[in-house]
Amino acid sequence: MIAIAELAPRSLSDDEFALFQKLIKRLSGIALGPQKKPLLVCRLAPRLRALGLRSFGEYYRRVAAPGGEGELVHMLDCICTNETRFFREREQFELLEREILPAWQENAGHGAPDAPGRRAPPARAGRPLRAWSAACSTGEEPYSIAMALLGGLPSLDRSGAARQAPPWAGGASTGAPGVSVLATDLSTRALGQAQRAVWPIERASEIPDRHLRSYMLRGTGASAGLMKARPELRRVVSFRRFNLLDAAPERFGLFDLIFCRNVLIYFDAATRASIVARLIASLAPGGYLFLGHAEGLHGTDHRVRCVAPSVYRLQPWRGSGEAAITSSPEHA
Repeated sequence: MIAIAELAPRSLSDDEFALFQKLIKRLSGIALGPQKKPLLVCRLAPRLRALGLRSFGEYYRRVAAPGGEGELVHMLDCICTNETRFFREREQFELLEREILPAWQENAGHGAPDAPGRRAPPARAGRPLRAWSAACSTGEEPYSIAMALLGGLPSLDRSGAARQAPPWAGGASTGAPGVSVLATDLSTRALGQAQRAVWPIERASEIPDRHLRSYMLRGTGASAGLMKARPELRRVVSFRRFNLLDAAPERFGLFDLIFCRNVLIYFDAATRASIVARLIASLAPGGYLFLGHAEGLHGTDHRVRCVAPSVYRLQPWRGSGEAAITSSPEHA
């Protein structure tokens, strides 16, 4: 038998760490400072053991070589931080549920421009209210968004539409406005967990009671100790693997709400600026961008204005308080 000590990979040299820094920055935009070297060792050591490799140099050559794309995905899964919870930064969800959604509900379909000081999203002219969780991790954020939207728009039933769910929500389209949430992340491992929509029952304490009763199921028997999102909640959320360094595909369309929270802090200033510019380009006129409380635009883009801490609104088209999207975004 081989002693456990013999299976441990050799230490990561400074030169090897520099190679990983450049590779990870190029692929994901994540900037690993010198203080992150022990973290990288901790995150990658299990992959080295799984592959039977003895050094980080061997592992680097494996992922950097032609044909190493599959292992690159595993490496990025190891690097990504998936810390999240339901209704994280509760004040932003309160803003959404207490001000933004009621204002939209009041103005929807009336063609009314925003009243002074009112934070109303554009009228949707029959299209769904669209949200994007741009770094969705294990799913708590997009399902929180979906619960807030479904619970905050009384005209919608729990399927996400006024009468019948739109095609991307699992039903036939009736032309009635509904809810559609796109959830993306770089980590395939996190996305897999998010799509299962199952969490320990202890996480229930993070969800407001009204949403918990309406949208979550308690596991019994073999599933005791777990909770799962109800089908009507899962139906309005779709998942895609997406790298924030890339331009959003045209099929994503434009969004009324974009959440990209607590992820920009991992990038350098230039990368943050380019990501924010692409996110703003994906907002519908009058739409909202939600960032983490430790993140902000600091006046770098005059197309948006700050309406609450770390919440920004894209200016509506001139001459109108609302906007219509003529093409139907593709989620399937």
